Amino acid sequence: MTSSMKTAALFAVLISVFMVIGNLFAGPKGMMIAFLFASATSLFSYWYSDSIVLRMYKAKELSYTDAPQIHKIVEELAQSAGIPKPRICIIPDPSPNAFATGRNPQNAVVAVTQGLMRLLSPEELRGVLAHEIAHIANRDILIQSIAAILGASITGIVNILYFTSLFGGSNNQGGENNGGGGAISRIALMILAPLAANLIQMAISRSREYLADESAAHYSSDPMALARALNKLSHKSQEVPLDANPATENMFIVSPLTGGMQSLFSTHPPIEDRIERLNNMAKMG
Repeated sequence: MTSSMKTAALFAVLISVFMVIGNLFAGPKGMMIAFLFASATSLFSYWYSDSIVLRMYKAKELSYTDAPQIHKIVEELAQSAGIPKPRICIIPDPSPNAFATGRNPQNAVVAVTQGLMRLLSPEELRGVLAHEIAHIANRDILIQSIAAILGASITGIVNILYFTSLFGGSNNQGGENNGGGGAISRIALMILAPLAANLIQMAISRSREYLADESAAHYSSDPMALARALNKLSHKSQEVPLDANPATENMFIVSPLTGGMQSLFSTHPPIEDRIERLNNMAKMG
């Protein structure tokens, strides 16, 4: 199954969870309220994502005279991807990483850290930039925003269920009685439904990372350069961690979060799997 097909399948599951939970416990009216609230907050973040995240990481735009090499690379890759050349920003941080943002290809930005510029060779830098160009071309920011809307809607429905039960109401959409079994099932769903939504969102993010790697290999015609870059970034970002907001983890080419439970709930696939896929692409020519 391709990464695009996996994304479509995961969206189908996420929508199904939303519909089932909504109809059972919030009813059509509650489901609509949760969806509209989640849409409003997520669409605001989507529309202003570039300015919000760039300000968060103190990113400054790079002019052509500041970095002609990187501008030429981005221009060539954007032409290969069939999108306008995005703006390029530099983040004043020694940890090597990069991300793309912007609500559409016409308003896109590619941001790289100073640490990434110092660490990678020109070929490896090209591979990383191709990955970020791929996120823009594949409309991944929009896809992640839609997933966030559905996930937040499920959480909103659970909150409606919680407050209804807290104040003695009974949303008996599913025909449950009000005995102990019904209470236990409601509590279980209040815990499991948001967890399931978050896990599906993370799976969608991982499938988009795989797709961005595949697209980057096509745009740059050098999958091994990206594989080498990922290997370097994986090790160096552990040595020099980025002080990142967890809400922005999925944006970066490698996860800036390290250690413990973070790896279990990462929005990124294992680096080893990504490198292996790129190696296989290189062998296939």
